Amino acid sequence: MSDLKWEKLSSTYVVKERWATLRVDECKMPNGTIIPDYYVLEYPDWVNALALTEDNQVVIIRQYRHAVEEVITELPGGCIDPGESPEQAIARELLEETGYAFNSIEPLATLYANPSTGNNKTFSYLAKRGRKVQEQHLDGREEIEIELVSIDKLKQMLLDNQFGQALHASAIFYALQKLGEL
Repeated sequence: MSDLKWEKLSSTYVVKERWATLRVDECKMPNGTIIPDYYVLEYPDWVNALALTEDNQVVIIRQYRHAVEEVITELPGGCIDPGESPEQAIARELLEETGYAFNSIEPLATLYANPSTGNNKTFSYLAKRGRKVQEQHLDGREEIEIELVSIDKLKQMLLDNQFGQALHASAIFYALQKLGEL
């Protein structure tokens, strides 16, 4: 198989902020074609989890997402902080967003949101045997509603296209497969 990787000739940052960075690369394709302006969005890596309570209920969340101007049903998750492992990040995010701590957190998949324009990864997990240990501890930009649903209801919600975030729908698929629920 031929080498399909492009050579990056230069990079210039257009925007460089905590939550989003935009750079423009000049690239050379293996066939010699020069691409003078390939735009790349840089984001922190993300985590999410299908989280099961001790009585096998799934913890789902709802929150407003301004980019699409809708309230979206999602799995708990968020950004990995600098110096934090994905496993540390998902345990922290679960506790902050839901107030639940989990006895077991297993990796499910590592996915890219949009590898044609974005460089970040999403690490998806299956968290088991969760119990509520505190109230939510949300940051100033979050308002999150929590709902507990059965696995059967979760499957129906997935079939009814109630999860607007593609990476969360993918995580649900992988978790259901791991749990033998497909």
